[in-house]
Amino acid sequence: MAVYTPVADDDLKAVIAGYDIGDVVACTGIAQGIENSNFRLQTTVGPFILTLYEKRVRPEDLPFYLDLMSHLAASGFHCPTPVADRDGVMLQTLSGRPAAIVTVLDGAGLPETDISPAHCRDVGAAAARLHIAGSDFPSERANDLSVETWRPLFLPLAERVDTYSVGLAHWIDSELSFLEQNWPSGLPAGTVHTDMFPDNVFFRDGALSGVIDFYFACTDMLALDLAVCLNAWCFDRDARFIPANAQALIDGYQARRRLDAAEQQALPILAGGMAMRFLLTRLHDWFHTPNDALATRKDPLNLLPLVEFHRSVSDSTSYVVR
Repeated sequence: MAVYTPVADDDLKAVIAGYDIGDVVACTGIAQGIENSNFRLQTTVGPFILTLYEKRVRPEDLPFYLDLMSHLAASGFHCPTPVADRDGVMLQTLSGRPAAIVTVLDGAGLPETDISPAHCRDVGAAAARLHIAGSDFPSERANDLSVETWRPLFLPLAERVDTYSVGLAHWIDSELSFLEQNWPSGLPAGTVHTDMFPDNVFFRDGALSGVIDFYFACTDMLALDLAVCLNAWCFDRDARFIPANAQALIDGYQARRRLDAAEQQALPILAGGMAMRFLLTRLHDWFHTPNDALATRKDPLNLLPLVEFHRSVSDSTSYVVR
């Protein structure tokens, strides 16, 4: 989440006039995140989230995202629900961008210092519930940030990367070669979120209240979500691995959906790959985010030790407490 595109009051009011959600009271930009322009929209009916989709999001993918959230919410999975206008249309145009309004999810993301094994167990269970609820979702979308896209993402940055950190370009090139040669295939697949970081998983009164930000969701290996969560929930701010968090995460997931033997074996390379994927997108955004954007840059180098850690791991049993 971020703000790249401002919204004029008159344009906003014209769009909201087509909904049954009352009149606009306030619309305030949200700085967290990096992908789209997001606003807290307060109307006379209540609060909503307004999102303007920026250049990285393809307009043709938007029906997949919105339909997926509607499907998951109807299945009992707690996530924002897209709001349709009086004509049943969920997708609008505002300030020259595709736009949508979704309901507000109760709760908030956890500060990194507050994450406990109990939270990780709930996150693992939520990932499994998402996979189960999405198992009968009829639409598919290819993962446009899978392993074959990482080198093309890196190459335009290669000459600039060492100005950020000396030797980083060579290190990325070597790690990409390893991932490209060893990336697994044929694992159980379905609808995945691929971005379940702490700022996208909400808690209220200590209990997980839902998951937001489905704009990287796609059809791919289910274990990718567990790989993302290992990186996002199981290392401290100094990149030290927290085995108790990892065990709770995997236990919470497997209480609802068991990993098969191939998924267990592949988990380290999936986790290393997803750490690399986020390192590369953060590196791209570090160089390309406009200085005047209301957006939060994230340091790509925080993920480098995670990639190296996963290279040292043999299979999923290495992530749990013995």
